[in-house]
Amino acid sequence: MRSASLAPYPALRLRRLRQADWTRRLVRENVLSPSDLIWSMVVHEGEGRVPVAAMPGVDRLSVKLAAEAAVEARRLGIPAIAIFPQIDGSRKDAVGGNAADPDGVIARAVRAMKDAAPEVGIMCDVALDPFTDHGHDGVIEDGRILNEATIERLVEQGLMQAKAGCDILAPSDMMDGRVGALRRALEAEGLADTMIMSYAAKYASAFYGPYREAIGSAKLGTGAPGNPVDKMTYQMDPANSDEAIREVALDLAEGADMVMVKPGLPYLDIVRRVAETFSAPTFAFQVSGEYAMIAAAGANGWIDRDRAMMESLMAFKRAGCAGIITYFAPEAARKLGG
Repeated sequence: MRSASLAPYPALRLRRLRQADWTRRLVRENVLSPSDLIWSMVVHEGEGRVPVAAMPGVDRLSVKLAAEAAVEARRLGIPAIAIFPQIDGSRKDAVGGNAADPDGVIARAVRAMKDAAPEVGIMCDVALDPFTDHGHDGVIEDGRILNEATIERLVEQGLMQAKAGCDILAPSDMMDGRVGALRRALEAEGLADTMIMSYAAKYASAFYGPYREAIGSAKLGTGAPGNPVDKMTYQMDPANSDEAIREVALDLAEGADMVMVKPGLPYLDIVRRVAETFSAPTFAFQVSGEYAMIAAAGANGWIDRDRAMMESLMAFKRAGCAGIITYFAPEAARKLGG
């Protein structure tokens, strides 16, 4: 025990501010609310819900159930939903030909969700990988991703999504110049109010594995015999930090309204740098692998699932996030009183 006589002045005891719930709440530096959450959701072309084995508690939802989920998001106070498609393998090809289908599952889901809950924002992934038979995010030729040819396809896809009623386009492909191309196309089509949240700093990460199962992404292929393609050639090297700042600066200059760091928890240092450098709305994606680790460990009794979920989400706020894209959104919103 410390002796009070050792201190020539009243002792500074930080624990005084922690001794009761009311005082902890009074001095809390960061607050998490349902308004900080974007619900990450996978929609499929069939009926009902289909559990995702690698993500306990997450289901692929039909268009009808996605519309019901939008109503639930409104009730919980969740401001937006990010939707991703699961496409039948028979409808995939080398160039993602169905990505811009105005009658495809994404267009139908957007229309149904906006009809059911127009107050809830809908964010669409602008990327080809759910639609390609090789699982990559772009058009491949001789073992290389073609930047400009991919952007042409992305613009077609993004315009389809915006015309269906999507509020936020979220290009996740990491092609150079795609944000500017999307912004110019939106302006030319009279869709200037459609927002862009760029996956500005998207890393080539092992944490995406469960998502690829969720959307039925093809096993990464070559695109050409004997010419392997690696996502490291277009997604960022996990070793790099300064490069993320350059990527974000380019996307903001091209017209991005918001920027995103992906994955989330392993890259909170990047979130902090981006938020402090640009003072622009900065988001992070708590990706499928992050969700799966918490859910699986919780199911095995190794951690308290609810506490780990809420602690992880608070970490994003502490790092400087304006909001978090997460599969935990409805659970967390209920915990927060939504």
